[in-house]
Amino acid sequence: MADTSKIGKLLEALANGIAAHDRTNPDHSAWGIGMANFDIERLGLEEGEEILPGIVLQSDGGQPGAFRVLCDGQHDAEEEEEEVVEAVGSEELAEPVPVSPHQPPPLRPPL
Repeated sequence: MADTSKIGKLLEALANGIAAHDRTNPDHSAWGIGMANFDIERLGLEEGEEILPGIVLQSDGGQPGAFRVLCDGQHDAEEEEEEVVEAVGSEELAEPVPVSPHQPPPLRPPL
């Protein structure tokens, strides 16, 4: 089993996460916590264990170091559209380097 201070901090974070979920989704009932299997094993816990009263620990293959509140509601329909970030900038931040007449022009991939 992991250090008791780590388990105490984990339980506090889980309780705060469930409370925040319940405040923002009053018509959904939380029934579990989803964690990466790696984190469950690292903390010395077991899948299916009741971690808090009425809250079961579930391995869900998520990202290590994070947990998810599992509930009986559908959140997919309520989620806001994600912000799309441009991966390649359209602005040029530096000045172009002049090319010597003795060098061939740089290769550019077709667009």
